[in-house]
Amino acid sequence: MKWQGGGWDLEVLVNGYPGKAYPHGGLGWSTVVLLRGHGRIVVLDGGGYGLRNVLRAQLKDRGIATGDVTDLLLSHAHHDHSVNWPMFREARIHIGRKELAWALGVPWGETAVPEHAIEALSRWPTLQLMDAGQEVLPGITAHLAPGHTPGHLIFVIAGDGQDCVLLQDAVKNRVELTTRNTDMTYDPAISRATIEMVWAICRARPGVLLIPGHDLPMTVENGVPRPIGQHQATIRGWFGATLDETTRFDLAPAETGGTTP
Repeated sequence: MKWQGGGWDLEVLVNGYPGKAYPHGGLGWSTVVLLRGHGRIVVLDGGGYGLRNVLRAQLKDRGIATGDVTDLLLSHAHHDHSVNWPMFREARIHIGRKELAWALGVPWGETAVPEHAIEALSRWPTLQLMDAGQEVLPGITAHLAPGHTPGHLIFVIAGDGQDCVLLQDAVKNRVELTTRNTDMTYDPAISRATIEMVWAICRARPGVLLIPGHDLPMTVENGVPRPIGQHQATIRGWFGATLDETTRFDLAPAETGGTTP
């Protein structure tokens, strides 16, 4: 999916997936966004370890090497969003001041924070700390959106006729948006307040494009989220006699009700 506004060209490189695996825990398949404009090449979050080759290939297809990326925006410190920061170690790496302090203070081995990666990031020379209300890049403002983590940030981009909000895991999917109930929150009431803030943004900015961390992009029409595009999620398993024989499992519904970009 592509969007333009405020001097930025935005493209969703990877759509996040709204689901979990049983008995293997959270999938951690999260949204990755590319922004180009104002002389910058920006990646929002970077997915998990398994996405590294995919992300390199996606960027290469657009004529971009990882070393060309000037800025990495991290919405929060969970592994499926932050662990790949070393792919962009030459870039300015932005994370919320409150989020980093929280991530450095959690007990090791008890949360979704990749402890070694965050500890190394805290000492990295290109680290840039973000505060709520800060214009982190031209036309892109960070807003504190706690609940999933205490220092989670969302990013509002002022567009030309249509604005865009990079929600990531503050609102992971359209079900969370509509029900105000959230999975993986440290405080449901705080998450609900964050979602009400997002609804206030929708009312103040009619037609705003919302990009969640684990779902398709969407707009809101008459109070109803409308997804854009179609989910793609497939697993191939080795259950045959040779490595050439694979069984395909499609994890996306045949019809998601979305519209093509």
